[in-house]
Order: sequence, then structure tokens, then C-alpha cells
Amino acid sequence: MSNKIIITCAVTGSAETFRINPAVPITPEQIATAALEAESAGASIAHLHVRDPETGKSSGRLDLFQDVVERIRAAGSKLILELSCGRGGTYAFDAATPGQAGEGSTILTAANRVAHVEALRPELCSLDVGSLNFEKLVYMNAPSELREMARRIRAAGTKPDLEVFDLGHIEFGKQLVQEGLIETPALFQVVMGVHWGAPATCSAMIAMRDALAGFHWSISDMGSGQPHRTITQGLLLGGSARVGLEDSIYIEPGVLAKSNAQQVEQVARQIRYLGFDVASPSEARDMLGLKRL
Repeated sequence: MSNKIIITCAVTGSAETFRINPAVPITPEQIATAALEAESAGASIAHLHVRDPETGKSSGRLDLFQDVVERIRAAGSKLILELSCGRGGTYAFDAATPGQAGEGSTILTAANRVAHVEALRPELCSLDVGSLNFEKLVYMNAPSELREMARRIRAAGTKPDLEVFDLGHIEFGKQLVQEGLIETPALFQVVMGVHWGAPATCSAMIAMRDALAGFHWSISDMGSGQPHRTITQGLLLGGSARVGLEDSIYIEPGVLAKSNAQQVEQVARQIRYLGFDVASPSEARDMLGLKRL
């Protein structure tokens, strides 16, 4: 299936982007509907965060994740569901109390960060396998906690999608595979364009592609302002694609996207224009070593 490209749709994310683009889904019903629309447009994987329905802020509540999952499954969807485990790693430095996490920190234990995965046992979940300066904050993922998360995720029967923001993250992800904490075939999500991670340049992407030789990888761009240029480069270099309102709230520079489905439709056209085929959910399961529904 080397000609098949998997499309992942990152439906909503955790940033308060709904204040700029009202198409960003907030409630479980809106998130589930957006995922189903993305599936109809060509997505095989839905990467899912949840938000407080009242405030729109990021949430880790199990009942919200469960509501989203149940709504998607009740609709007869074949989507591969990937629950985010990114929440709980934000560290804010406070010079007044340098030994303690400052205001805005969301540091959680490994058990807290994967509790929803252990309860719901999705096919995929995200695992950010490195730390980085993220705008004004530090996104902190300690090796000991990552190993504990990986153990718990594997015990739940879920495969982690290893999110990498730089070359060192790839090396630690490969180390987890070598230690037997991650089942093969391993899946890597290359995230580019984040300050201060790997820049969304062709040279940086080639370096990351070369470091991932033999692994399935997908490309996303969360900050360059030209995500479709980045994704096209990734497709030509052998990667799959991730789009969605988590990664960009625009359909083209300066033009707000009307929906997640609109972004999926756009990248599906790119894939076909380049001579590839869009993978169905069942084909994606085969490619990633997942069990068919």
C-alpha cells in the first residue's frame, strides 16, 4: 500500500482558537460531528481533544472523552480514534518561586495523563516524546514519566502516535521502541512550525525523514502559516498528512476555514493531484498494524 496516504484530522486542539474562528468545535456533539464530517471527506484517523462545554477551555474529563467516542461509534463510523494525552505537561517558570511550577502550569502524573486511555481503550493515542520551549512556556515530558505512560498505554491495548517536534524527540521515540515499550510498526507524527521546535523547512523535514527511515510517519504544520506547502513536501518525501482546526484555523493565508472537513477535502485533492490514493480506515488499520473493527 505504498501509494496509500493516511489523512489524520486533528479536530479541535486545546488552544482557545475558537475566539478567532467560530468553526472550532467545543461541545462533545460538535467535536463528534466534526470528526464524522472529516471521515466523509477522506480522513481515516480523528485526533481528539475535549473542551469544557461551558468555557471552551481544554479539559481532560473522562466523561467528555467518553461522550465524543460514543457519539462517533453510534453513528456507525469506521474512523480510527486517537485520544490526545498531551494535556498535563505545561510548565510555567516563576522567578519568585523557581523551585515550583508557576501560574499556568498543568503538570500531571503519568497515571492522570493516560487515565482516559486506560478507561476507553482507543486504537490510538498521542504520546509527546520530548520537551521543548513552547512560545513562553515549557512543554515538559520527563523520560521517566514517558516510560510510565508508554507502559500503561501498551497495557490498555492502545498504540501511541509518537508526536515529535525535533530530532532529539525522534531518537527518544526510537529508544522506547528498542526497549519494547512501543509495539511495531511504530507511528510517528512529525509536528513542524512550532516555536521553538523544528522549523517548517524542507531541509529540516529531510533530516527528520532520514531519522525516521523504516517507520511510518505523518506531517503536520502548526505555525508556519503555509501548512499545505509543508504537507505537500511531506507527501513527496514519503509521509502521510495531518490537518485540522487544531493545527491551523485557516484554509489559506488570511482566510478562516469553514470546517475540519474543508481542510480534509483540500489535502485529499492534493494527495490525488500528486498521484497518490487516500487510504480508507480499513487500509490505514492494515498499514499501522491495528486490528480491523
